[in-house]
Amino acid sequence: MNDAVAVALEDTGFSSGYIRLRNARVNPLRYVIPAPSPDGAHAAWYSDTYAPDGTAVIEDAGMVVGRRDGASFFHCHGVWRTADGQRRMGHLLPLESQLAEPVEAEAWGISGARFDVQEDPETNFRLFMPVSSPDDTRPGMRGFICRVRPNEEIGEAIEALCRQHGIENAVVHGVGSVVGAVFEDAPEVPSFATEVLITQGEVRAGKCRLRIAIVDIDGVITEGTLSPGANPVCVTFELALHET
Repeated sequence: MNDAVAVALEDTGFSSGYIRLRNARVNPLRYVIPAPSPDGAHAAWYSDTYAPDGTAVIEDAGMVVGRRDGASFFHCHGVWRTADGQRRMGHLLPLESQLAEPVEAEAWGISGARFDVQEDPETNFRLFMPVSSPDDTRPGMRGFICRVRPNEEIGEAIEALCRQHGIENAVVHGVGSVVGAVFEDAPEVPSFATEVLITQGEVRAGKCRLRIAIVDIDGVITEGTLSPGANPVCVTFELALHET
């Protein structure tokens, strides 16, 4: 899947972007879910790899596409149904999963900047960071990309960034992790480590609302609208926003 995404994006002339993938048949599908850290060097870690038999169907997934060690790479969280009918969610492994057939996807190319994997001493992970790419600019929607750091409340961080850039209304895309989750319309998720997909994000008149899908360390999926001011980032959150 990593190669397929790289070719599709680069055919449009972009090296970085955000892709929303739905109704994609994948075989094999390989993924992980969050897990406690095996040492004291990380706030959280990953489970063993899940390797379900047969063809899975991705219901909804978000892919942050950028560069790692000079080559195309993506970070993907999504929800899928495995061949046995079970609905699962996790962090898709792009080098080990493969599309079973062609699929159309919605994508936003990033101009003037890109996501690049770099060492992050705060978390001891290699993570996507936004970097300037002045040689890759073209007209388009006004927006920005960013990485939100641990313990920053995700909605408040987005609102602050929009104020900084003079944006009142925006669409918000992204994947990341939060320390548990508090919802307006769903049960609280107590898990300290999670994987998150923004399924519907917006800023209206400077106020952020995020509807998400989230999976915890037990593999339980919860979906709903986040309560304002109550959801700090765990390890990272990668965002792409464009003005509306």
